Amino acid sequence: MDDGTQACGLTELLARRAANLRYEDIPEPARMLARQCVLDYLGVAIAGAAEPLVRMLRDEMSEAGGAEQASIIGNPVRLPEWSAALVNGAAAHALDYDDVNIAIPGHPSVAILPGLLALAEREKASGHDLMLGFVAGYEIACRIGAALQPGHYDLGFHATGTVGSFGAAVACARVLDLPAAAIARALGIAGTQAAGLKSQFGTMCKPFHAGRAAQNGLLAARLAARGFTGRADIVECEQGFAATHGHDFSPAAALAPPPGGFHILGNLFKYHAACYFTHAPIECARKLRNAHAVAPEQMREIVLRVDAVADRVCNLRAPTNGLESKFSLRQTIAMALSGIDTASLVAYSERNAQDPLLTGLRDRVVIEFQGGWPQTLAELDIVRVDGTRVTARHDAGIPAHDIAEQGRRLVGKFDTLVEPLLGAARTRELRETVLALDELVDIGTLARLAAG
Repeated sequence: MDDGTQACGLTELLARRAANLRYEDIPEPARMLARQCVLDYLGVAIAGAAEPLVRMLRDEMSEAGGAEQASIIGNPVRLPEWSAALVNGAAAHALDYDDVNIAIPGHPSVAILPGLLALAEREKASGHDLMLGFVAGYEIACRIGAALQPGHYDLGFHATGTVGSFGAAVACARVLDLPAAAIARALGIAGTQAAGLKSQFGTMCKPFHAGRAAQNGLLAARLAARGFTGRADIVECEQGFAATHGHDFSPAAALAPPPGGFHILGNLFKYHAACYFTHAPIECARKLRNAHAVAPEQMREIVLRVDAVADRVCNLRAPTNGLESKFSLRQTIAMALSGIDTASLVAYSERNAQDPLLTGLRDRVVIEFQGGWPQTLAELDIVRVDGTRVTARHDAGIPAHDIAEQGRRLVGKFDTLVEPLLGAARTRELRETVLALDELVDIGTLARLAAG
């Protein structure tokens, strides 16, 4: 690489890449995906804004008070941008219905956009500025995530909360127009705050991780702009982030060009309101139900094969409520085989978690964890009572080839989530504003529409 950066460490090199990215460098497919990410983020955040965990965070932040700097999604209250980042990030991840990128591996938009939008609203930034910041932050989060795989995630760190903090810091730093040296310091400040444990999956702390990542990144950029110091080699230095957060550190993986030149082109959207590692098994179950019409009472045994990583992510054997159900391979398979709409928010309930038909079906699921499989691949066999067997296979890790068609599908998801809460007219106005984001003069317009 002959770009004058050979002498730099990885953190500084990534900071320089982020600082040098221009809007004109982003191809239209990546811009289209960025708009889709914003639309999907707002849809799931508006739908998640009424969740108890969000209400608790909002009440706590409201009681603390402060300057009314930023909008709260799905609520008319205004809070300091720091508080808005936390509340809106948690709201967007509360339903576990937000987008994914396997490079992190985690949820990029809910970590990057909440702080970025709060800052952009306060700074009266344009849609053009927000798009550039988002793509810059997204790329750096994926590059750092790729450098730490698989050890970081395997050790038990929730990359949305940890790696997401880096992406949020870069995105906010770009809105503040910080130079490369300041972005490197912002990465250092973000890295020392980054936290999140997978052991919290199935609790309110998982969405809390997303809010904290957004909050940490915003604070890191703000402090870096004031001259606050931090290691400019935080990722690679001795006792730095890589050394303390995993045993698989590969700078080459961080610098490798992704397919199409941008990691955002590998973004994966959710169409089931559960952990992404349940999506391939759900799709297998749907295929078998639709193709073979096997009734639950005809199923003697159900055999699922997935990568072993899922055992420590979404293998709650006997969930007792809706939130736990989102992290249960057995429960989500039972729901899909029973014809329950796994895209429906109300499907994940205490009632379904304890329904005798579903519990009986999930108890028949045998999971055979595989070593070295793609994390998004699943195979599902159903053995009927007469001994015959039907099989389905699905990989949920393949990005959509038709981005425009994906956009139409996301519009349907967005309208379904938002219309019952904001009404048809405001939903349409918000959607159209996002889809024309590049031309938006002031992000405040978008923020106020999403506040409802």
